[in-house]
Amino acid sequence: MKAFCRDCFWTGEDAVRRCPTCASPRIVAHPELGDLTIAHMDCDAFYASVEKRDRPELRDVPVIVGGGQRGVVTTCCYIARIKGVRSAMPMFKALAACPEAVVIKPDFTKYRAESKRILGMASELTPLIQNLSLDEAWMDLSGTARLHGALPAITLARLQARVEAEVGITVSIGLAPNKFLAKIASELDKPRGFSVLGAEAKAFLAGKPVRILPGVGPAMVASLEKAGFRTVGDLARADRKALADRWGAQGLRLFDLAHGRDARAVNPNEARKAISGETTFNADLSRIEDLEDQLSPLCERVARQARAASVAGRVVTLKLRGTDFRIVTRRRTLAIPTQTAHTLFQVGRELLAAEAVGKPWRLIGIGIADLVDEEAAPDDFFAGDERKALASERSLDVLRARFGADVVTSARNLRTRASRDKG
Repeated sequence: MKAFCRDCFWTGEDAVRRCPTCASPRIVAHPELGDLTIAHMDCDAFYASVEKRDRPELRDVPVIVGGGQRGVVTTCCYIARIKGVRSAMPMFKALAACPEAVVIKPDFTKYRAESKRILGMASELTPLIQNLSLDEAWMDLSGTARLHGALPAITLARLQARVEAEVGITVSIGLAPNKFLAKIASELDKPRGFSVLGAEAKAFLAGKPVRILPGVGPAMVASLEKAGFRTVGDLARADRKALADRWGAQGLRLFDLAHGRDARAVNPNEARKAISGETTFNADLSRIEDLEDQLSPLCERVARQARAASVAGRVVTLKLRGTDFRIVTRRRTLAIPTQTAHTLFQVGRELLAAEAVGKPWRLIGIGIADLVDEEAAPDDFFAGDERKALASERSLDVLRARFGADVVTSARNLRTRASRDKG
């Protein structure tokens, strides 16, 4: 098979402009189509798409999902993107670019439910699914052709059609020989796309900027460009040993990626790397007492998520965003991994004290990283104050599960909520 139709699932050996069976122009053609098994599935503008599905009157309207006037854009629909709106953009800039947009507060309970529904459909096809977030996942369909009576490309196209028909949103698929290229491919024809990358990947990547490579953030981009590596092709032509001498294991990985190589397997059990929460204030805050009031409920939220996932974190991370939108992060490694709000708040407020020196802030966040499985920990994993706090907070989890999330809260959090509601 070298080509297929995404509407009637016709297959053939020759690339055609229109399907010979149903005349659809939605043809996918690639010489390696019948051999590739690694896919990346990405929901198109997921949160905004779910909101549009539930409010059909917004179908042709630009929609932004995010905070209020002082918040940031969580995501937006493609109509808003055409106007220049982007994820993480300050809301005032987004509304300046697209003043007619409808702004909707995120409903993560609904988004999680739809994510679970879509991933449930995918799990019927293969057990090898690795979630990246609520709206994207890698899939490995190796060895599934006999089971489903179709090659992986057709199975994926059927999944794509099923999600659209039953969930009411669209997804884009990237099919490739490895995870890196599959994720790149899924971005090539959004929304509702199906793209394939194979042996031509190295040539395709050559002219792309180095920032397209996973793990290459702004600091690494600056370091690479200073060394003369501006494009992926520059890295592909470099001496492998020279890259390793300068950047160690990361240099070797960049060399492989530049050649379109990625040995990582699709791993359903790959540990989550971090859990975090943040909030943007209605008005800038500079007093440490006010900042602590905002920090406390975030610590409770992150700790509850950690306990629900049966993990604990060895690293606590504090995040602050100033009025100039510059971000400050501070980290501390713990002697004992934590999954309690008690420890998170104690460490978080110590990190905060060094920064809350009168400067106004517009956002605060707290998180844990370097996660470990609580079940794999020794008996003395949690000790002292952490053990006591954990027992107390687990008891509160039971009460909240039985009577509702708001049945128990701290006086500090109650005061913060009342102040927020009043504002």
